[in-house]
Amino acid sequence: MINIALYKREMKGSIKLLIIFAAIITLYVSVIIYMYDPQMMKMLDSFVEVMPEVMVAVGMKANAANLLGFIISYLYGFILVIFPMLFCILRGNALIAKYVDKGSIVSLVAAPVKRRTIAFTQMKVLISGILLLILYSTILELICSESSFPGELDITALFILNGGLLCLHLFIGGICFLSSCIFSDTKYSVTFGAGIPAFMYVLQMLANVGGNAEKAKYFTFFTLFNPDGIIIGESSAIVGIFILFAGAIMLYVLGIIIFERKNLHI
Repeated sequence: MINIALYKREMKGSIKLLIIFAAIITLYVSVIIYMYDPQMMKMLDSFVEVMPEVMVAVGMKANAANLLGFIISYLYGFILVIFPMLFCILRGNALIAKYVDKGSIVSLVAAPVKRRTIAFTQMKVLISGILLLILYSTILELICSESSFPGELDITALFILNGGLLCLHLFIGGICFLSSCIFSDTKYSVTFGAGIPAFMYVLQMLANVGGNAEKAKYFTFFTLFNPDGIIIGESSAIVGIFILFAGAIMLYVLGIIIFERKNLHI
């Protein structure tokens, strides 16, 4: 059901973006974990005290109890959410809608390959990229933590946490993929594929600030990803992960079905 030649070609097209985002993630993860030391932590906590609303909006909290809590506070509210999300947006649009918009989809569907196979292959390319980014982030966190603070990281909890992070980005990727399959014009594909996750993240930022804006959490899927709840095994947080995963499957399947039945005007 997968076209190997197309998969290899599209994965080569993902390499540049993967390297760029991996480099950015490397910078932030290594610096943040290095700062897990009493003096550095005081400095970071002072930023939270000086700009509480700004820092809380992106999920950053002071006074972490352990290394994993510290990592969650400064990486899982913004860095490890935004950059993989940008990869989903950029790559998702390029896999289907860009081909249709430029007319080069003709060469794909003219080959003796079913439309379903084309869509499934492009889906696999996007999922592979997301998986590589999250896997790289996990390995990087392990290496940086064990080299600087051996034995202090709860490795099992980290794996579960990043499993939840993977489900979140698979869901975001599903939105981007579905938009790419629905729209033949890249401007509409990007508008919805990028606009929906971005708008949802803004709602999450408002919810994080609290007060009257806290009700915004009921209107964004980012609420389903609760890092603090995941690491303590909170049932609602675990359910949130499964909802994101199930939602991702539905979005990808719907995208494939729509592309298979779509009138491409060729």
